Amino acid sequence: RRRSGCRRLGRRGQMVRHNNVIPNQHFHKTLWQDHVKTWFDQAARKKRRRLARRAKAAAIAPRPTAGLLRPVVHPPTIKYNYKLRQGKGFTFAELKEAGFNKKEARTLGVAVDHRRRNRSAESLQINSQRLKEYKSKLIVFPRKRNKPKHGDAEAAELEQAVQKVGPIMPVPSPFPKEKAMVITDEMKEFNAFNKIRLARADYRLFGVRQKNRLIKEAKE
Repeated sequence: RRRSGCRRLGRRGQMVRHNNVIPNQHFHKTLWQDHVKTWFDQAARKKRRRLARRAKAAAIAPRPTAGLLRPVVHPPTIKYNYKLRQGKGFTFAELKEAGFNKKEARTLGVAVDHRRRNRSAESLQINSQRLKEYKSKLIVFPRKRNKPKHGDAEAAELEQAVQKVGPIMPVPSPFPKEKAMVITDEMKEFNAFNKIRLARADYRLFGVRQKNRLIKEAKE
């Protein structure tokens, strides 16, 4: 019996549809050693970063190592706006509320952003309070030790002053961590799923119910 000219392809080399290439890959990783990424300098880099941080801290001393004070803001979009993070700079309204001059603020380690606007009273209050707290803890060094000006710290404060290492006034958590508690019978009986479903139904049917109520009142 004469065999047909076409090859029988196994399960792995199944024939492809239409005018496409028959899969026949060759995975030969002959030059793998040229693409290996090594980390032999990890310990040296760690030391280099530490020395760079130390040199930077010494260069900007007695200023805080973290740099400028930044405001607390909500990130954009629904996905992230429930969180809090540091913003670019304080608004002019926040500086005015806290008693800061917009030009003087930059010299006192406060970041200023002329583009930001306060869209709520809450943001204005939080950041103005943040500035007031910062101002109460601030130690202003005189430009010339022998000729201190109004607003500069006294000699006793200057002697006790220590450079701030780490974040300046960390961002508060909007959700404080709950402590462990004993589960009560009321908690066990509460059905969160039903509560959410009822709230959604009330929201969805608000207009219909209001319309029916008005029709009923009109008839009466």
